[in-house]
Amino acid sequence: MTAATIFDRYGNISDIVLAFLADSPASLKRATIIQRKRTNRSITMTTQRLTTAAGAPVGDNQNSQTAGPRGPVTLQDFWLVEKLAHFDREVIPERRVHAKGSGAFGTFRVTHDISRYTKAKLFADIGKETPIFMRFSTVAGERGAADAERDVRGFSIKFYTEEGNWDVVGNNTPVFFIRDPLKFPDFIHTQKRDPYTNLRSNVAAWDFWSRHPESLHQVTILMSDRGIPKNYRQMHGFGSHTFSFVNKDGERFYVKFHFKSQQPLDNYTDAEAAAVIAGDRESAQRDLVDNIDNGNFPRWNFRIQVMTEEEAAKSKMNPFDITKVWPHKDYPLIDVGVIELNRNAQNYFADVEQAAFTPANVVPGIGFSPDRLLQGRLFSYGDTQRYRLGINHHQIPVNAPRAAVANVFHRDGAMRTDGNLGGRVNYEPNRWGEFAQDASANEPPLAGGTVYRYDHREDDDYYSQPAALFRLFDDAQRERFFGNIARHIHGVPNDIVARQIEHFRRIDPAYAQGVIDALATLGQIVDEENAAAV
Repeated sequence: MTAATIFDRYGNISDIVLAFLADSPASLKRATIIQRKRTNRSITMTTQRLTTAAGAPVGDNQNSQTAGPRGPVTLQDFWLVEKLAHFDREVIPERRVHAKGSGAFGTFRVTHDISRYTKAKLFADIGKETPIFMRFSTVAGERGAADAERDVRGFSIKFYTEEGNWDVVGNNTPVFFIRDPLKFPDFIHTQKRDPYTNLRSNVAAWDFWSRHPESLHQVTILMSDRGIPKNYRQMHGFGSHTFSFVNKDGERFYVKFHFKSQQPLDNYTDAEAAAVIAGDRESAQRDLVDNIDNGNFPRWNFRIQVMTEEEAAKSKMNPFDITKVWPHKDYPLIDVGVIELNRNAQNYFADVEQAAFTPANVVPGIGFSPDRLLQGRLFSYGDTQRYRLGINHHQIPVNAPRAAVANVFHRDGAMRTDGNLGGRVNYEPNRWGEFAQDASANEPPLAGGTVYRYDHREDDDYYSQPAALFRLFDDAQRERFFGNIARHIHGVPNDIVARQIEHFRRIDPAYAQGVIDALATLGQIVDEENAAAV
C-alpha cells in the first residue's frame, strides 16, 4: 500500500496508525481504538494560536523571562504569573461525600402511562424523551480512591425537563445507615479518616454501627455479594427516600423510585476486588467510558412503588423510614420508562466534577415526604454545592436548566455570567407585573403535628427486614458474607464486636454464629459474656 493510497483511504494520522496496527496484539489495537474514540480528535495540519486568558498571543511558552541568561525571573513576565496563578487554583473543593465519580449524558423515554399519579410533564406521553445526565460514585473515598472498594455507590440523575431540572439523588441500595439527619455528620466522620492516625478506621465504623441498630439493613447489604459492584452499569439504582407524586386533581401519592439495570448484575469478591485495585484504580470509570464509546449503551428500567396517603396513615411500618423497604407484595413495582446513557462527557471537569445535584430540585407533580433524612438533605446538598462551586453554580452548563429561568432574587454573586437579568426589576410583587408566582406549582399540605424532638428509636423493629434479606442468601452467599464481615471487623475491640454480634443474633442466630466462626478462622475469639449492653 503506497503512502498516497494510505492517505486517500484513511484521511488522517490517527487512522493511519490504526491501519499499521492491523497485525498488532488485540489488546494494543483495542487500547488505540479506545484512545482515539475517547479524545474524539485527530492530528491535523492546522494549529490554533496560543493566547493568554485575555486573548493576546503568547510569544514564548518555553522560556520564562529572566534578567540575563543566568539571572532571576522578572515580575513583568505576566504570562508566567498568569499560568502559575491559574495552575494554583485548578483544584476546587471536593465533595464531602461521593467525591470519586463518573458520569455521562443520555435520555429518559416514557414507556407506560402514570398520569393518574402525577401531573409532571416529563411523564405526559408514552414515547416522550427527556435529556438526562447521570453521575455514579463511591461514597467514603476521596477523589483518588479506588473504584472497586467495598462501599455504597451513588446513583444520581438530572432530568432536564421542560418545567425545570428534576434531580434524583440516590444510591445503589434501597435503604441507608441512619434515618435522622442529625446523625449524618457523625456517620460520615466514621467513614472518613481518623483525626489522629489519618487512616480509615474500621473501629469507628463498627462502633457507630453497633450503637445504631437501624444501620443493620444497610450493613447486611454492604457486606453481602452486592457490596462491590463490578462497575456502574451492572448495578441497580434507587431513590431510596420516599417522595410524593401529585396528580392534576391535587391528590398526593407517596412513591419509591427504582432503576433496574438491563445489564446482568455482577459483583467482585474481596479477593477479586483487591486484584483489580492492584492493577487499575479507575476500573469503573474506564468501563463506563469504554462501553459508551463502543456503542454499548447502558440502560435501566425506571419503576415506581406507590402508596396512597390513606395507606401511609394506616401503615404499621413507618413508610418514611429510609432504613426500611416497602414490601413488593404489598406495593408492587410499576413500569414507567427506560433510561439510556449514550454520550460521554467531552471534558470530565466541566461536566462530571462540576455536576451539582440536590433532592430539592423537583418539578410540578413531584414533591417530598416527611422522611427525616430527606428533609435534612434538602438543605445540605444544595448548600455543599454553594460552598464547592459557588452561589451561581446553576449557570454551569451541566447544571443549567433547559427550561426558561426568570428569578427575581438570584442576582449578583461571584462568577455571574448570564447578564444578571439586565435592568429588570429585582423585587416582587412590582408595578409592572413581572415574575408572577404560579399557584399551580404548590403541593397539597403534608400531614403535620406538634413540634418536638421525637425519638425515632421508638420504632425499634431493626431486625425483621435484615432477617428476611439474610434468609434469601444461599449457603455459598452466606459463606462469602460471613467472611466479608469477619475481615472488616477483625481487630476491632471485643466490646464493639460483641455488641454487634448480639445485634446479628437478634436478626438470626445463624447470622451471629457464622460471623463468630469466620472470626475464629482469623484468630479472633469473641468474648460475648463481657459485651456492653445493646
